[in-house]
Amino acid sequence: MTLPLALDDITIHPVVEQQGAFFEALPFFPQLTKELLDENRSWLQPTFVDAEGRLVLCIQGFVVKTPHHNILIDACVGNHKPRPSRPFWNMLNSDRFEKGLAAAGLTVNDIDFVMCTHLHTDHVGWNTRLENGRWVPTFPKATYIMADRELAHWTQRQKDNPESVPWITDSVLPIVEAKRAKVVKSDFNFDDRVQFIPTPGHTIDHFSVLIGRTGADAFITGDMIHSPLQGKYPELGMMADYDSGEAGRTRRIIFERLCDGPTIMCATHFPMPSTGRVRRWDDGYKFIAAQN
Repeated sequence: MTLPLALDDITIHPVVEQQGAFFEALPFFPQLTKELLDENRSWLQPTFVDAEGRLVLCIQGFVVKTPHHNILIDACVGNHKPRPSRPFWNMLNSDRFEKGLAAAGLTVNDIDFVMCTHLHTDHVGWNTRLENGRWVPTFPKATYIMADRELAHWTQRQKDNPESVPWITDSVLPIVEAKRAKVVKSDFNFDDRVQFIPTPGHTIDHFSVLIGRTGADAFITGDMIHSPLQGKYPELGMMADYDSGEAGRTRRIIFERLCDGPTIMCATHFPMPSTGRVRRWDDGYKFIAAQN
């Protein structure tokens, strides 16, 4: 199924900033062996892994248009952000994110809420933009919703060692200082059509977002999963996990919930079109492209 995705009177639109082979698969998944990767190349290549063994990932957010609100779920890397440890994200200067908003019929002035599934650098960057040397909220009318334990964890990290988390300094704290943050529990019910689902492990208080009504709904993952390889092997942790064991347990719980049902999974980091339904695959799970 290609996006935008229609769920009754709700539509979900991708807002893509980048797509490419950014990371080598073996260091990205520290438990992954060359033998296991080679065993799975036949179905991973070329869509999810390239010929050199690098993961093909999408950096994107999703705009959810409801009858009442325009919601952005995750805000990618952002422009003009110094990220020297990640050359492909360092000091971006691209209009692709804004073009993605425009494709959904929106500008930054039309976003009512920004939902931060977690506070990693590639999910909060467009929270802010540089204006006269200051980081200010990109979406002037928006309320930014963050999980309480997530914000507390990263705020403390920034206080202890600001050099280690520059994205908190330039993309999160300015939102808090501007009094634009709404801090909630990770099981927050936004309304009867938008619900946060706690999916901890990748970060301390990560959430995913369930959109729609039973039978016509979609599950936006955030970083609960990065590659369909973690579907076949749910316990496969990735390099930036807070707790890979918990992340693996979370994936099994969520996949069991979605498995064999109608819910469409919008996997934030899967290459476009990034949507499918969860089905069983031996002791793991696979993702079948959703049909319109």
